[in-house]
Amino acid sequence: MTTTESTTAPIADARALGLAHYAARGVLEHVLARHSATFQQQVALRAAVTADGPQAPDDLVTQVQGSLKADPTDIRATLDELLAKQLLVADGAHLRPTDAGRELIAAVGAETAPITARIWGGISAEDLTAAGRVLALVAERANAELAALAA
Repeated sequence: MTTTESTTAPIADARALGLAHYAARGVLEHVLARHSATFQQQVALRAAVTADGPQAPDDLVTQVQGSLKADPTDIRATLDELLAKQLLVADGAHLRPTDAGRELIAAVGAETAPITARIWGGISAEDLTAAGRVLALVAERANAELAALAA
């Protein structure tokens, strides 16, 4: 009789998703702390850096709120922090990232790239595809629930 070693993978659920999210976020926050930046500041600054052009503050708030589901007042405070740190600058009625803001996003990306490669490395394309489908469905359903709660 031959025995084969097998491991039973845990079933994906809200707790597993949360633990994975906070573990990955903890890594990013560790890197951000070395740059005196917060997670919310990084998300807002990245939105500004990756935009096609300068954005109105309200548009940036909407974009960040769509990602983080954070309170618009908190997001506006984050934009004020980025302005005070001179990572964003007012350009008329719009906000645009400064060179320092672009450099921060690039530096954080460079520091996290090898860590990300170690975290995601070795996961099969099939598993990543399946996880992507599940995560997209969970996000779609959670966004629908948030919309219903807000209505």
